[in-house]
Amino acid sequence: MSGIASVFKKLFSLINVIRKIIVNIVFFLVLLVFIGLFAADEEPIRVPDNGVLVLELNGRLVEEKTWVDPVDAFFDEMLGGSGKPAEVLLRDAVTAIEQAANDDRISGIQLKLSNFAGGGLNKMNVLGEALMAFRESGKPVITYADAYSQDQYYVAAHADKIYLNPLGMMMFEGYGSYRLYFKELLEKLKVSTHVFKVGAYKSAVEPYTRNDMSDEAREANKILYDELWQTYIADIAALRELDPRVLSGDMDDFLAAVTDYENDFAQMAVGTGLVTDLYSREQFRQEMISLTGLDDDEKSWRQINHDNYLESLNGQAYQEETKERDNIAIVVARGVIVDGHQKAGMIGGDSTAELLRKARLDDQVKAVVLRIDSPGGSGFASEVIRQEVLELQKAGKPVIASMSSVAASGGYWIAASADEIWAAPETITGSIGVFGMFFTFENSLAEIGVHNDGYHTTNLPVLDVTRGLDDGGKQLVQMSIEKFYRDFVNMVAESRDMSYDEVHAVAQGRVWTGNQAQQFGLVDELGELDDAIRAAAQRADVVEYDVEVIEADLSARDKFMRDLFGQASTWVPASVFEKNHSPIEMELQRVWQEVKLLDKFNDPNGVYALCELCPLQ
Repeated sequence: MSGIASVFKKLFSLINVIRKIIVNIVFFLVLLVFIGLFAADEEPIRVPDNGVLVLELNGRLVEEKTWVDPVDAFFDEMLGGSGKPAEVLLRDAVTAIEQAANDDRISGIQLKLSNFAGGGLNKMNVLGEALMAFRESGKPVITYADAYSQDQYYVAAHADKIYLNPLGMMMFEGYGSYRLYFKELLEKLKVSTHVFKVGAYKSAVEPYTRNDMSDEAREANKILYDELWQTYIADIAALRELDPRVLSGDMDDFLAAVTDYENDFAQMAVGTGLVTDLYSREQFRQEMISLTGLDDDEKSWRQINHDNYLESLNGQAYQEETKERDNIAIVVARGVIVDGHQKAGMIGGDSTAELLRKARLDDQVKAVVLRIDSPGGSGFASEVIRQEVLELQKAGKPVIASMSSVAASGGYWIAASADEIWAAPETITGSIGVFGMFFTFENSLAEIGVHNDGYHTTNLPVLDVTRGLDDGGKQLVQMSIEKFYRDFVNMVAESRDMSYDEVHAVAQGRVWTGNQAQQFGLVDELGELDDAIRAAAQRADVVEYDVEVIEADLSARDKFMRDLFGQASTWVPASVFEKNHSPIEMELQRVWQEVKLLDKFNDPNGVYALCELCPLQ
């Protein structure tokens, strides 16, 4: 016994030593940050004369950044964690471009796209239009990369000059979507999947009931992605003079083009017009130095990234709120719709309704633009938000729904009752359909010898994951789903001045682009956020106005931590935070996102309006 006690004593001592080491590391890390903050100069950020604005697009373009606790984010990144997916606020990027166009200190723009992850064709188009407007100032837009993905190239195509590493490549793979199917896995685990839906094209539940895509889902995919791809091709062809073979989507054409240039992908990119020239990194460095002059301190070209550039303007890039002018309020609804209160980056029925209520109770707000970037989610939460839209209208404040990349299913639900619906031609919308789904584990438990039994005073269904669901219970749930679908279609018909049959004909879970939705009467006008803002002002009969983004109020703790650790991250060298995610890591993150989608199924009635084809924004 004494020997065992001695072993445990030594083990405990080792654990205690490790604990102290970890605590000390964290303590000194925090101490180092605070020393750095207090020791750092308070000099304002300086924009170099004749400098280049570096548009550093690290992550996805988003309408609203996902809230991450600043303490968690800082230490996760400092300690080498993967953190949350990086995001770039579209409004910041566009504002920086617009300000730089009239800034004599800025001589051009460099697009830094190596870590750009897309974010929806319409958002990239908005960014591209801002770049084209910048070029009208006579200042160049230049980009360089070791390789370009399809989304990266879409943005790069708006540049004057596109440079590529001599060992790089570019290939258009087209648009499409592949999903993981779990039916066989669930069967092996003896998990019972209970699915209820209305709409022949509502295939959100297919990964849990099939091992492959249904014919209806394949048809819907084809219609949607073919149109989006044609839009992509048309945009690129209008921007660059390209060899038609690289855009044909035909493998024989692509192989022929590569063969023409002796199987050299980089030379093919130059020869077919994809890029301007092939530069090594040092050649590109010298090219930029020749444009801006040498920054003696950095031994590189004069530059400032767009985040620092916006900060250097001390808020002047955005209109200051004034109480002498009316406001057009923007409420951003981005992410999956779930019940309750949620932080930015996800739509909570209660929290988003509160933002709309905040705009309604503000006398300076004369109209509201509901900016939607959502594949839908909880039916109940969607209705909670829509009811607040109706309250705004009762208060005499027009509501304009402005669809970003995605506004489908529940995302369309919250838009349907607006005074006007605006969508981009590339917006993914529609998907008017409903489903319910839950899992029970009675067979899984029985396999390991665990059983469920008891007494209940009625034979009405008890939703218990450890018990099955009898035929009566299944019938009851299906009736609820069908009723919700009828409510959805009726609501759209009444809001859009259409008949039930007209809406039903384009509903049943089918997904459309903004172009198609306008033809079917589901959308009023095609345009972007600025167009919707002007429409809101016209509806409210105001000429001079400010634009105000309504945001949730942060707690005192959140404000303090955001300011503190936001400053800390600017003091820590940028190289500490830079990460290049491997393809395997990125694919595992995608799989995990699909699995975590189940966490968002929290509707109190178990009824969901979620678009299965729509990317999570």
